Amino acid sequence: MIKYSNQTRILVAVDCIILGFDGKDYKLLMVQRGFAPEKEKWSLMGGFLQPRESLDEAAVRILKQLTGLENVYLEQMHTFSSPNRDPVERVVGVVYMALIDIEKYERQINDDFHARWFLMKELPQLIFDHEEMVQMALNRLRYKAALHPILFELLPEKFTLPQLQALYEGLFDTKIDKRNFTRKLLSSKILTKKEEKDKSSSKKGAYFYSINEAIYRDNGQAMLNLIPRNEIPAATE
Repeated sequence: MIKYSNQTRILVAVDCIILGFDGKDYKLLMVQRGFAPEKEKWSLMGGFLQPRESLDEAAVRILKQLTGLENVYLEQMHTFSSPNRDPVERVVGVVYMALIDIEKYERQINDDFHARWFLMKELPQLIFDHEEMVQMALNRLRYKAALHPILFELLPEKFTLPQLQALYEGLFDTKIDKRNFTRKLLSSKILTKKEEKDKSSSKKGAYFYSINEAIYRDNGQAMLNLIPRNEIPAATE
């Protein structure tokens, strides 16, 4: 077998960032690391690329092995290559991310590595450069959510405007003016109003809405106006 001469072999790790929404709060899924260094400390779902698999295949395998989750759409986000990011040896880290509805996937999660959801505002200390990875993922998601209605994927088939506003306020960690939010949202024509109301929170109730699929696909840029411009992070590579 021919090999390149005089070259140092470098390990490639794959880390999965799984952000979830439970209908009220955003959370991060983590596991307890199963080996040294930092054994039993909280970590993203990570493992090493094997000789006969692609990065995409490795991400799917690692996520399933450590959490039980499968059929999750994972998007490759960034490569972390600082020479000293792992104290043992040179490891290049390739990060994948996904945003999921927690309720939809909750039954899949196993306890082999103590997989657990943490509130984004109450995260424990993470190993290595995983905090930097998570922050980049949040910025990437905020940027994309400001331009396209990707957060709608977390909503049930019918939902109220207060539920939708909570979805955006939670991600951007900010309060959004209710009147402006409602006016801009309805003017985008992306929603279809239902006749029925949700009266679980008040006697008056709030009308249910559903997504207008055609406009959802073609008019995503209208979502930019929902978020104050000073809250939109710059695009990241």
